[in-house]
Amino acid sequence: MAGKGWFYVALTCVFELVWVYGFNVASAWWHWLPIIAVILVDFQWLARACETLPTGTVYAVFAAVGTVGAALMDIFLFDGSFSAAKGGFMALLVAGVIALKLADGREAARAAATGQEA
Repeated sequence: MAGKGWFYVALTCVFELVWVYGFNVASAWWHWLPIIAVILVDFQWLARACETLPTGTVYAVFAAVGTVGAALMDIFLFDGSFSAAKGGFMALLVAGVIALKLADGREAARAAATGQEA
């Protein structure tokens, strides 16, 4: 069932980038209507992902993809600047999410070996 959870994580990450993009291009009040709809659907998928995956991991991935994605959109779509520091901090953020996932896996394996619930 975790595969379905990761499917929802992928959906929520894509939709997060859609609404972040919308924040940058909305110029009239009615532009906010589809953005609000996307946010509502996005949070439903975020909640669904948390039904089968650890909430901390789901949120860490969601936040990291949003942060790195928004920074990359700024650079490539909105003429933002790139620096080695920005690149390094984005890499650090991704490494932190991967380390968090690996730590969850180790705790689950340890709990399974001792017969406890993770």
